[in-house]
This record gives sequence, structure tokens and C-alpha cells, in this order.
Amino acid sequence: MLQDVGREPSPSSVAQPMCPIASTATKCGNCGPGYSTPLEAMKGPREEIIYLPCIYRNTGTEAPDYLATVDVDPKSPQYCQVIEPKDIHAKCELAFLHTSHCLASGELMISSLGDLKGNGKGGFVLLDGETFEVKGTWERPGGAAPLGYDFWYQPRHNVMISTEWAAPNVLRDGFNPADVEAGLYGSHLYVWDWQRHEIVQTLSLKDGLIPLEIRFLHNPDAAQGFVGCALSSTIQRFYKNEGGTWSVEKVIQVPPKKVKGWLLPEMPGLITDILLSLDDRFLYFSNWLHGDLRQYDVSDPQRPRLTGQLFLGGSIVKGGPVQVLEDQELKSQPEPLVVKGKRVAGGPQMIQLSLDGKRLYVTTSLYSAWDKQFYPDLIREGSVMLQVDVDTVKGGLKLNPNFLVDFGKEPLGPALAHELRYPGGDCSSDIWI
Repeated sequence: MLQDVGREPSPSSVAQPMCPIASTATKCGNCGPGYSTPLEAMKGPREEIIYLPCIYRNTGTEAPDYLATVDVDPKSPQYCQVIEPKDIHAKCELAFLHTSHCLASGELMISSLGDLKGNGKGGFVLLDGETFEVKGTWERPGGAAPLGYDFWYQPRHNVMISTEWAAPNVLRDGFNPADVEAGLYGSHLYVWDWQRHEIVQTLSLKDGLIPLEIRFLHNPDAAQGFVGCALSSTIQRFYKNEGGTWSVEKVIQVPPKKVKGWLLPEMPGLITDILLSLDDRFLYFSNWLHGDLRQYDVSDPQRPRLTGQLFLGGSIVKGGPVQVLEDQELKSQPEPLVVKGKRVAGGPQMIQLSLDGKRLYVTTSLYSAWDKQFYPDLIREGSVMLQVDVDTVKGGLKLNPNFLVDFGKEPLGPALAHELRYPGGDCSSDIWI
């Protein structure tokens, strides 16, 4: 999800050492193991540290953004601790940037939500993979999409697909339902010719408001994937047709809940992050407002099957200000989440999976202005990082009750931790060619 400033690429995003791109790139050739396939990557070593960009924006603390390093090695005496915060503010000169991917050329490509004035502009910035020097834009001059957010490319099919949220000026101060009625939020996917760097098709999404995170299947031969549409709370499958064009269909719908004591009479799940296991068997996504994390078996991508669900906070917990009047899924409101004596504020948001697919890491902050609007306790107390154990045989999710990283206890005050990345590559940033 969007950082409050243009973000510095995390070390894993910069090097992408798992990806075979790294082993073929002229500038990234010695930066990692370069697993030949996603299935080989699943045999890689267990993660020991995780990088998380963190902010103090809107929390009342005047301090720069920073990159936190969290120890996730159970054998380490510093397990579950922030071991090395680094100031990244000085390198955040580019505004409204989001996703970064390494290219075979050794360059780094980053998507944009808008121009320098905060207007919508779905373009892409190219950086030198070693020096991070700005080299220009990836798309042809004047060829940016109207809006931008995330992207994923599949070179074997000569395609890149990008998503859209809204112009920064629309979303930066919080969510206004009137902006939805005015058509200011995105509802399209943009299909790009990977070699010509231009849009060749625009896909309109039925029941697909605010398409955010997009994931092709990891198999580089695959010509399909999934996108999570936040506001409509749907998962859409996109796929290549026999004639070479692309189509999209809804495969999962999270029903809204009729509520009292909230912004609107109906509360969407608000799907904010999705990812696929490296073997392309399981799809995971987070419902930030409802508060649940879900696992679906997508062995048949057209017919996802729910195999795991876990509530990790959210807006509908018992004893809170929201009363659920009608619920198509639950018989009662879930209990508040307490981990190691701390009641967790917010809901599951950014997620990252271990290479072997057995551990899922979760953070709770979305975007500070939206955090402040929907989860004021999150602003006062800071976000947390949790870990969920995954059943990779039958499916299923179980919270690890002994794992908690509390960013409310940072030295300079409560902080908001965000995206999770491994230094050796991960399930949501690596692309095989």
C-alpha cells in the first residue's frame, strides 16, 4: 500500500536476489542465489530478518521516516525485536511512488500514483540498480495511465499489467464517500506491451472498485493471475485469451456487513493486500476493515476454495463502537485480539509469506490518513507485526501467540510499520523470466 512519501526501495526490492533476473542482469549478477524456479526458491533457507518501512506521520512525533530491521530468527536472543532502524527520509525525493521491481537490465522500475502536484498519473520511474540514480520514465512520453498503483510483468507473454487507486490529492487526507460517487477512484487494469512500453488494452472491472495489489502466478509460463479490489472487496482473475487479448472475471466476493455506528450503513471488507505462495497453490489476502486474513486454495484458479480464515483485530470486534446488524458470514462479532498482553489496534493489512509457505507475517497500518480516520487507536498506540502459522497440507491459519513486534514502543514514539520484505527476495516482489 501507499507510503506517505515516495518510498526508498527496500533492500530486497533493489537486489531481488532470488529472481533469475538477478543472475542474468549485468549489475545484479552477484547479489544472491538466483533460484532457477519458484519451486526451487521454496527450498531456500528460513528467513532471519525482515525489513519494514516505518513512519511517524500523524502520530504526533516529529521524526523522519525510517527502515526497521526485525529479527525473526527463533534461535536469536533478539527474536521479535527491532534491531536496526535506519533513517530513509533523505532519499525520499520522489513523490507518490509505490511498487518496485528489478528488471533484467539491472535497472529498478517503480510505479507512480501521480505527478508532483498530486494529480493522477500512472507512470513508471527507472533507476540505476546500483546507484539509484533516476534515468527517466519507462513508458513512452505522454503514455502514462490516468491513474496508477501496482504492477507486475510477465516477459514470456510480453505483457505488464498495472492497477490504479486514485490521484494522491483525492486519497491523501482520508476517505470521502463522495469521491466514489464522483468516479474519482480507479476501476480498471491497464495491459501494457512489455517491449513497446505502451498500453494496448484497458480492462474495466465489474464489481472492481480500487484495484490495488496485482499478482501474476509465479510460474513464468502462466498467463493469468489475481488482483484484489479494495472497496468492492472482490478478487478478480485476469487471463490471456487465445487471440492474445486479456479478460478479467470476479472469482471471490467478500460480502459487506450491515452495521451501526460506522461511517456508512454497510462496511466492506476492504481487501488491501494479496499474495500467492511460490507454488501457486494458495492465495492470501487481508480484509483490513472486517479484520480477517484469508487463505484460498487456487489450484483451480477459476474456482478458489476457502481453506483458512483468522481474525486479527478489525472494526467489528465485540465491545467496540460498531454494531453488526446483518452478517452473511459470521454468527457473532469476533473477539478483540490480545497478543502477549497487548490489545491489537487496526486490522491485518500488509502480508508476506515465508519461502516455504509455512509462515505468514502481518502488519496493521494502511496509510496514516486512513489509519487516523478508521483506527484512531492505531495512531496513538502504533502498529504491530504478527506471525501466523500456515498449514500447507490441508490448509489453515493459526496465530503464533508468542510473536509480537510492537511499534508503539519505538524510541521516538509510536510508529506505523508497513510493507514487509526479505533481503533475499520474497513472494510478492520476485519475478522469473
